[in-house]
Amino acid sequence: MYEILRKKELNPTVVLMEVYAPMTARKAQPGQFIILRVDEQGERIPLTIADFDREKGTVTIIFQIVGATTEKLSKLSEGDRLCDFVGPLGVASHTDGLKKVAVIGGGVGCAIAYPIAKKLHAQGAEVHSVVGFRNKELVILEDEFKKASTKLFVMTDDGSYGEKGLVTNKLKELIESGEKYDEVIAIGPLVMMKFVSLLTKEYNIKTVVSMNPIMIDGTGMCGGCRLTVGGKTKFACVDGPDFDGHEVDFDEAIERSNMYKDFEHKRHEETCRLFQKVN
Repeated sequence: MYEILRKKELNPTVVLMEVYAPMTARKAQPGQFIILRVDEQGERIPLTIADFDREKGTVTIIFQIVGATTEKLSKLSEGDRLCDFVGPLGVASHTDGLKKVAVIGGGVGCAIAYPIAKKLHAQGAEVHSVVGFRNKELVILEDEFKKASTKLFVMTDDGSYGEKGLVTNKLKELIESGEKYDEVIAIGPLVMMKFVSLLTKEYNIKTVVSMNPIMIDGTGMCGGCRLTVGGKTKFACVDGPDFDGHEVDFDEAIERSNMYKDFEHKRHEETCRLFQKVN
């Protein structure tokens, strides 16, 4: 049932897929996620909903090829079907009442930040989007952010596109120039979200971050996605994925995110070699 209707490579390691999933599209909201399986033997992986079309019955996902499952997923073509596609899961991002917001996206995290910026813009909010990438080759969704933002700033670490510097450099510049934000929404690598939150705490600006820890069942039963927020244990799948950035224990989250890095890297290499043999 879950047919891939459109596939597009956004950069060498990031892929967009539009999947026919009418029941999910009917209920989807920005900030929520799905869990999919490529095939019956595959593992369950969570991916944030990047966009949806209720009339067409489609859900758009954007993922980075980092492990065995995303490698398998990237090999599928338009017309292929996914085994499972469950969602929407998680709590939708809160956007009501916000008049002026800074949306900060880093790398593939921009795929999560975009639908939130889009919804805020549609609600009439003033949206300042700051998106950051390592270099020009990795820039994604620039045109989409332009349409969804009052102002857009593209940052690259090496200065090969947009402005040179980190997203925190531009955010600090905007704040110190007199911009007053109701809220800052930061989505991207854990380290990026940590330092955005440290910066905004200095200025007492409410900051929301989207957490994507290790996740298995997506219903709060396995405990794999646990986080410490405000000194209490929370589960990203049912309590989040959005949390107060000033209360998240980022150091703990970063440490836990690295637990299976070596194993996943090995499995990715094995999967790559398998596809090479098949080809």
